[in-house]
Order: sequence, then structure tokens, then C-alpha cells
Amino acid sequence: MIRAGRAAFVQNSQDLAAAMGLKVKSFRNRKPYADDGFPATISPAGAGAMLWDAEQTAAFLAGEPVPDLPAEDADDDLLERIEAAAVLGVTPDTWTSYKRDKRIAPHLVTVAGVEHCPRAVLTAFRQTPAAPPAGRPRGSGDMVPRDEIEARLGELLDADPGLTIATVRQELGLAYSATARWLPRLRGRRIADLVLAEPGLDAEEAAQRLGYPTAVRRAAVAAAQTVLRGCRMLPYLQRVAGALEAAGWMEYQDVAVREAGGDVLAAVLVLADDAPAPALVWDERHGWRTATSRRHPIPKGGDWPAGGDGVRHLCPGDTELDPQHLLGELSR
Repeated sequence: MIRAGRAAFVQNSQDLAAAMGLKVKSFRNRKPYADDGFPATISPAGAGAMLWDAEQTAAFLAGEPVPDLPAEDADDDLLERIEAAAVLGVTPDTWTSYKRDKRIAPHLVTVAGVEHCPRAVLTAFRQTPAAPPAGRPRGSGDMVPRDEIEARLGELLDADPGLTIATVRQELGLAYSATARWLPRLRGRRIADLVLAEPGLDAEEAAQRLGYPTAVRRAAVAAAQTVLRGCRMLPYLQRVAGALEAAGWMEYQDVAVREAGGDVLAAVLVLADDAPAPALVWDERHGWRTATSRRHPIPKGGDWPAGGDGVRHLCPGDTELDPQHLLGELSR
């Protein structure tokens, strides 16, 4: 995390490489940050981008004692996505949805290319219930903006594990189809969060512990299995993103795994203008392919397009293609 008042000192890999007189590629290959005594990153383990405190790195490079950073938590601390998710007791994937809530989104800040959230905002989000919906009368259609549905519905579900579609429609004004789609998905994410927090616990046991009724458990467990598959693949996909960034073909981005039709998982990496393709798409059934559109890289329905017309399949069927091998295939 970035301790309160220290945002101006944050360095990413490019900044630190420049301070050391190295090109980014040489910096990544040499990994000077792995040397004994080099200051630890201020980003958490598993983060997609490494960040350092410039005062600490400058002192180390000058052969001087490395100053300590503040140890006490403060409201103005800035937390990266993994840390923010931990504060709320959810997975980083779930945080991707939570951060769209209007109580969080306006307060997000980007430092050294990485999005952060102030600790005070997370604390308030945990403690303050959502405002009641306003606008159209009940029964007139969806009353909650799409980007707020998960957070609002999650509050109801946390208060009542047996939450029914009828209650959601009454409280939030959601359409039946939207409610029937969101409730199993959200229960599944809660189950997945618990399974990830307690290794050895299976999804069915987690569903029972969360108090989900037998009638809804099957759909919730199936949704949880989909979330868990995505969580297992996310570190690999983030490594691919790091390799593309190092090659200069992509700016840093947090990879998001999403459903691309049914319960099939996919991910999109948007590439730079001078990259060999506008975007890359990963699909858990087929592996990697290029896409001709940055705005709509995955066709409606999640269909896997045939090759040709700018679409190239890169080692079809290899869903965990080595990142460097993938770069080689992409550059052909």
C-alpha cells in the first residue's frame, strides 16, 4: 500500500529503471530488486505491477541506510486492488465489481499507473448501507443502475442468506430476469471467497456454512466453481500481461476474467497501437487468439470465431501457453 502522504514518492518499474540508468527490458531481465537488502515493494504479493518507495530505493542505491516507512494504518493510506479486496473480505475479482459502486468509484486514484482506493473509503463502504433506491415507482422496471446492482444486492444477501427473488424485486425494483441471473452469481462469489479463505473447504460445505437454502444451493455452487476456475487462471493471465507490457505491446492493466457465454471464462488484453493486433482474447476452451476490435473483442454469445479476416489462433488448444512463446507466436 501507499502510506498516507507518500504518493509523490511512488515508483513503478519504469521509474526505477530510469533512476538506475537501465532500459525497462534490461531492468526486468536483471531484476536488481532481488538483490540482498534492496527495499521491498510497497505493492502486495501477487500484484500485477511492482511499486517501490523512491526515498527507500534512492537511499539503497546511494549506499545509505534505508528509512522505514510509517507502520500505522491511516485513513489516507492508498490500497491496491488485492489489499482493498482483503479489507472488504472479498476476492480481487469481486473487488472489480465493488469498485464501481458510487460510494467507491469517485474516490479511486491512479498512482504510477496503478489504481488505488483510500482506506477511509473502504471503511465507510463497510459501515454505511446503500441509500434507498430513488426514481421510478416499484414495478416500472430496473431501478438500480447496472454498475450498482452487485453491491446493493450483496448487502441484502449478507443480511438474509435465504434472500428470494420476490424480496429483491420489492426492495430494489429489479426485473425478474435480472434478479434470477444475479442472485446465483452473487451467492457463488460468496462461496468462492470462503473457499479461497479456507483451503480444504469445498464449495458445498461453504454454501452450507453461509446458510444458503437447499433449493438454491446447486446453482450457487455451480457459479462458485466458475469463479474459482477464474481465480486459478488469473495469476497466469497477469503474467502474460506483464510479458506484453515488458515487450512494449501493452500498457499495464489488471486482467479481469469474465463469462463469455454460459459459464465459459474468457479474458481480454487490450494492446497498444503498434502491437501486432488490437487485442488478445483468452478462452478456457481454446486458448489464445487475436481480435480485430478493442471495443468488442468477444462476439455476442461468446462464440469462438474462425481464423481469417484478422483473427489468428495462437497455438490452438493450449490454454496456458508460455508467455514468451505467446509473444513469439504473436510477432509472426
